[in-house]
Amino acid sequence: MDVNALEARLLDGFQHDFPLLERPYAALAAACDCSEGEVLDTLRRLSARGAVSRVGPVFGINRIGASTLAAMALAEADLQRVAAIVNDCREVNHNYAREHRFNLWFVAAAADRAALDATLARIEARSGYAVMDLPMLRDHHIDLGFSLGKDPHRRADDRPNHPRASPSAAAPRRQPGRIPAALVEALIGAIQDGLPLQPRPYACVARQIGCAEGEVLDAIAALRADGRIRRFGVVVRHRALGWRANAMVVWDVPDARVDELGERLGRAAPVTLCYQRPRRPPDWPYNLFSMVHGRDRDAVHAQVDELALRAGAAGLPRELLFSSRCFKQRGARYRG
Repeated sequence: MDVNALEARLLDGFQHDFPLLERPYAALAAACDCSEGEVLDTLRRLSARGAVSRVGPVFGINRIGASTLAAMALAEADLQRVAAIVNDCREVNHNYAREHRFNLWFVAAAADRAALDATLARIEARSGYAVMDLPMLRDHHIDLGFSLGKDPHRRADDRPNHPRASPSAAAPRRQPGRIPAALVEALIGAIQDGLPLQPRPYACVARQIGCAEGEVLDAIAALRADGRIRRFGVVVRHRALGWRANAMVVWDVPDARVDELGERLGRAAPVTLCYQRPRRPPDWPYNLFSMVHGRDRDAVHAQVDELALRAGAAGLPRELLFSSRCFKQRGARYRG
């Protein structure tokens, strides 16, 4: 997808640290030397074109509710049918076909583990296939920010002149423990699909849940501070922006080394996700998962080879599971 200079600046510069100000889009406009209306119109246009999923939170995994990565080994003739069954579950936010015997991979999130288990059981019953449940045991790096600059493998939050909200604007004005639980619950439901593309989005949210605008700002700041919101900003759809070669790289790491290698892999710029998940013998021997994205497959293979060498993992068994089709991609919905 071709993007103009303003589109590139908004996509590249505000994936993290979205301003906690009454008029945040005006702050973006000041940083981009344009008007607030131009920023809002551009973000609406990017959303309509599929380049932006939302402007809002990426929640910390298992910090709000429960989530898991799941896989199914399907007959090729059943892939489309079962993918539709999986997509039909509101708890499922990502659903991909991958090049492997386990050829359908999806992420599901729910209010708690019991609700998540019920979702997986429902998918098994409707599809006639077993679901391999791979909950996260430990995360080493979770970001999914994408740089559109000259160095596409540089982290989106690690560039010079990264435009951030001022510390005073981003810092919580109340201690996280003082935010009422009922307000947190209502807020999560109101912002999980993103902020309104309106001049005062936090005021819109406040009216929706029946509180003051300042309470919304305080609560979001508190959720960011305690990790329940992992990232807050422009959430892009990377495939629409040219990352067509997307590989889930899975590693069979000795248990005594999994933390060490997880930290090394997680610090490497090409890696957007790195986390530990359980093995499921005899079908699944891998316990460390990482995501590497590129413009083409050869580049991804080269990145993974270099990554393994630098991390001291060159001799370990690994597989690259390239995604071949995206059936569903949206933010996790934990409430409503």
